Amino acid sequence: MTRRHVARGHTLVEFVIAMALGLIVTAGAISLYTTQRSAFERASNATRIREAGLTALLLIGQQLQMAGFVPAGVVGYDAPSALFGCSRGRPTGTDDNPRCGTLSTGSDGVAIRYVGDAVSTWPSSSGQITDCVGQGIKSGDAVLGSGGVPVVNRYFANVSESTGEPELYCDGNGNAGTAQPLVEGVERLRLRYWLAGASAAIDASAVPADQWANIVAVDLCVLVRGAPQGQRSRYIDCDGVSTVGTDLRPRHAFSRRVTLRNRTEASP
Repeated sequence: MTRRHVARGHTLVEFVIAMALGLIVTAGAISLYTTQRSAFERASNATRIREAGLTALLLIGQQLQMAGFVPAGVVGYDAPSALFGCSRGRPTGTDDNPRCGTLSTGSDGVAIRYVGDAVSTWPSSSGQITDCVGQGIKSGDAVLGSGGVPVVNRYFANVSESTGEPELYCDGNGNAGTAQPLVEGVERLRLRYWLAGASAAIDASAVPADQWANIVAVDLCVLVRGAPQGQRSRYIDCDGVSTVGTDLRPRHAFSRRVTLRNRTEASP
């Protein structure tokens, strides 16, 4: 007897069910990937913001602690005030006649002065004392004698002309007038100053011209912004105000109080 073989295929219903199950699995995998990628990007963004903020605080804080420093071997140095600040602007002009130039970012600026030597700064490859961006400072001041060189570093936040991103800048007297970026993402620098015996910190614009030598501490705050993340976020700015961002970038403010170690008592 011969056995007849009947060819059987999948029905249309079975095909539709299989395709639907495949689409569900694919959609789930895509959704999981998208969620994980979004979480990774947010975490990376937060890490970059934190690193930028803490780095900016460290750099400026260390310089503020150096303000007014003069090596023990340096005598006869009649220094200008260790600090000079600007509200919503950057320090310009000469050390003898400092002024403030406006900034569209609304950032404050500060000029920090001290006498550097081979111990307090990193010497350049040629042995020169360096400023905030590693530029060698030429010394033509014979009064300092023991190898000390006046260092003037001016910090502010501004938008880069090449990238369009906000950055922390420093203009050192190794090549005065040519500011260099230090930390990307720093949108605003905010400084308030404590006068000796004062009950509250004040803005630079409220510090009398003859009182910069009486600054004993500085409240330092930097506002850092990250990359766009698809939604507006709320943050506390450097003035302690809760604010919703006008764009899709997250922001975070970092602050610290720095005591001036080298302040000398002003003469009566």
